[in-house]
Amino acid sequence: MFKLPAVTHTARGDWRRAGFEIEFTGLSLERAVAVVAAELGGERREQDAAHCILAVPRAGDFTIEIDWAFLKRQAAGQDGGSADGWVELLSAAAERIVPLEVVAPPLPLDHLGALLDPLVGALREAGAAGTRDTVIAAYGVHINTEAPDLEVSTLWRYLASFALLQWWLVDAHAVDLARRVSPYVDLYPEAYARELCEQGPPESNDALLAAYLQHNPTRNRALDMLPLFSELDAGAVQATVEDERVKARPAFHYRLPNCLIDDPDWSLGDAWEGWRVIDDLAQRPADLEALAAAFLDRWRPLLGVDRAAWCTELSPWLRDRGLV
Repeated sequence: MFKLPAVTHTARGDWRRAGFEIEFTGLSLERAVAVVAAELGGERREQDAAHCILAVPRAGDFTIEIDWAFLKRQAAGQDGGSADGWVELLSAAAERIVPLEVVAPPLPLDHLGALLDPLVGALREAGAAGTRDTVIAAYGVHINTEAPDLEVSTLWRYLASFALLQWWLVDAHAVDLARRVSPYVDLYPEAYARELCEQGPPESNDALLAAYLQHNPTRNRALDMLPLFSELDAGAVQATVEDERVKARPAFHYRLPNCLIDDPDWSLGDAWEGWRVIDDLAQRPADLEALAAAFLDRWRPLLGVDRAAWCTELSPWLRDRGLV
């Protein structure tokens, strides 16, 4: 079940949208494409040994791909979209070495369950396996949720909301050890969380971006703001983090949840719920201000904030306010 956040529409009055990236293993690329096509329909627009794009009516383009940058470059370089035998061999070997990824287009928030829940069920029935498939697996779910607006006060509230909840979210999502020790979902430095709380919203998005890049000069963050900040100033982002994978879009890139696609009791709604708590706290300035003050009050020189104690306090605090 996808519980809607408190703010469902953008400042323009349109439904906010969210796109999902689902990483898993256990299926060949061709089998995964067939499952998605059977469940959602759609026409194959392009395909090579590393990826396929399905144009799904009334939804948009779903991309199914092997998440291996080298293989994708080689496959894309083949004339006419065909692939040499060695590329196909690498593609087959990658089934158990690197994840496949289904990338859903941005969908209106009220459409998420109807489209994505049956898709996850179909992939599970076909044999897709998630985060717990191997001890080295770091498969996850990425959620790209459209911002309600791009005002500096709004963006600061989302950053502060995540920074104050990030330790609790690791526990709430039961983030797998392989993912916690990987560099891909690093949390914000505690110094940055403290700075957000102490300084409050800056006067401009330029200042907000500069402070973010000073503390987070990488896309490897559990809440990666580079796509959204690139929407505002791509040049400033690329000057610090030169990476062609950073694509501008007015959305938060949340990378923390596991992908437990092979667990019949799990759904994408479970992954979404963590983001929904962040989103709803960001719409409560008074609660956010009180939580920031509590965080600063618990900071101690050299020691910082006691992570375990903070998480213990957060659970009842969130429940008392109906956020969980």
